[in-house]
Amino acid sequence: MPTPTTAPNSTAKPDKRLKVIDITLKRNHYQQDSLIEVLHKAQEAFGYLDLNVLTYIARQIKLPLSQVYGVATFYHLFSLQPSGVHSCIVCMGTACYVKGSQDIVNTLQEHLGIRLGETTPDGEVSLLSARCLGACGIAPAVVFDGDVAGKVTATTALEKLKNLAVTEGISRLSDR
Repeated sequence: MPTPTTAPNSTAKPDKRLKVIDITLKRNHYQQDSLIEVLHKAQEAFGYLDLNVLTYIARQIKLPLSQVYGVATFYHLFSLQPSGVHSCIVCMGTACYVKGSQDIVNTLQEHLGIRLGETTPDGEVSLLSARCLGACGIAPAVVFDGDVAGKVTATTALEKLKNLAVTEGISRLSDR
């Protein structure tokens, strides 16, 4: 397993993204109570928290890897998997659920060939859920690449992703 200080398949070139983590660690004097801030900076730098990065952080602040992993998996904002180029977040709050968010999820899962929390094999789309977006008045709500859409149906959600497919070249949807 390559260390996070070097890029995989490289000749010991230091990974510049680790400097962000190192600066954060140093600013917080390598204190264990800075773990969430360090994880946040690591995710900003790497896009997600892989095992090598978690191990690096655990060693630097002298915490067991199990504790660092536990924090990274407890908080919803941290991701252990790379995200897709595009994101689709379906609200599963009570108002959205009652108005059909599960149908939206089922349709998108079928057409994307993935389950909630996964990214398509081509790395283009991540399908996620949220407990509540706080947009109950426009339920069901779905966030497409950061833009909130309201009163979404399974059909309109699929059309929105197909439009992304046409403009962005996502082959998985444009062929269906």
